[in-house]
Amino acid sequence: MTRMIFVNLPVADLKRSMDFYEGLGFTNEPRFTDETAACMVLSDAIYVMLLTHEKWRSFTKRPIPDTGSSEVSLALTCKDRFEVDRLVLAGAARGGTADVNPPEDHGFMYQRTVLDPDGHVWEPFWMDPAVADGDAHVSQASQQEV
Repeated sequence: MTRMIFVNLPVADLKRSMDFYEGLGFTNEPRFTDETAACMVLSDAIYVMLLTHEKWRSFTKRPIPDTGSSEVSLALTCKDRFEVDRLVLAGAARGGTADVNPPEDHGFMYQRTVLDPDGHVWEPFWMDPAVADGDAHVSQASQQEV
C-alpha cells in the first residue's frame, strides 16, 4: 500500500478555504466532506483535511494558533519555476497572501510562499532535477545561501 499523508488544518471559514485550495488545483472528495470538514485532494497520496474550529476542537484541547503565528511550513514540489509562481498567484487571487517570506532563488532551487486564508504557510518550490536525483552537486556557495 502506498503511504499517504493527510494534513489536518483548522479553518475559520470552510467554504472560503475550499475555494482557496481549489484555486491551487486541489479537488474536493465529497465522501469525506460535510458542513464541518472538507477533504481536499492533491494527488493519490496527498490530502488536506480542512476542519472547522469546532471540529478541530473535537480532536484536541490544544489551542488553535492565531493567524500571525508560524506553526508549520508545508513545502510542495513543483515541476518548474512557472508552476511555483502560478500557485502563489492563484493562492493570492483566492484569498491568500503571497510572499510572506521573501522569494528565494538559489539557481538550483526556487521557492516562494503563500498563506492560505487562515495563515497556514505553503512553500511551493522547484529544484533542478539533476540536483534532486543526486546527479549533480550543489556548489559550496549555493549551499551557504540555503
